[in-house]
Amino acid sequence: MARYRDAVCRLCRREGGKLFLKGDRCYKPSCAIEKRGTQPPGMHGATARRKVLAGYGQQLREKQKVKRIYFILEKQFRNYFEKALRQKGVTGENLLFMLERRLDNVVYRSGFSTSRRQARQLVNHGHIFVNGKKVNIPSFQVKQGDVVTVKDKSQANTHVEGAWQTAVGRGRPNWISTTDKDLSITISALPKREDIDATINEQLIVELYSK
Repeated sequence: MARYRDAVCRLCRREGGKLFLKGDRCYKPSCAIEKRGTQPPGMHGATARRKVLAGYGQQLREKQKVKRIYFILEKQFRNYFEKALRQKGVTGENLLFMLERRLDNVVYRSGFSTSRRQARQLVNHGHIFVNGKKVNIPSFQVKQGDVVTVKDKSQANTHVEGAWQTAVGRGRPNWISTTDKDLSITISALPKREDIDATINEQLIVELYSK
């Protein structure tokens, strides 16, 4: 299966801001954005000037940013857009709602991991259960009422425990509720637009794919 294998910090610098792809490191002085600013990656990055984008360039960069935030590849992202287009409602919002309901994103937003990439590993390796059944498909779409838990034997994992404690301070979106059981959450509602990154302009993505 195709996957991105290069340094993820390059993606943040290319998009000119933090995409929070490295977990805790993104909040530390060692973050590439903190050390080098928002200069583009590459040997000429220090002398390169960012162009003021408009039209197609602006639409393309917005699509690339959202695709990289959720850490998925081009073909899969396009498939999500096609599904969003067929659904009732606002296409751009439908797209974001499907991305938010991906299991790897839910694992990250719940506080079981410090990044979506780490969340994907947890799902792929069978550490995550939905309604008591193991689910190892990162693109699995959660539904309202679903209960997502970490496998009992994995709850003592230092990375998972650390991420769970960090989430207490970071907070969780309103549509995710903790349960009485440790390392367990419930999808109490479906995500709304206000629960998703306000800096995303999904209309630019719709305009790009509508050309």
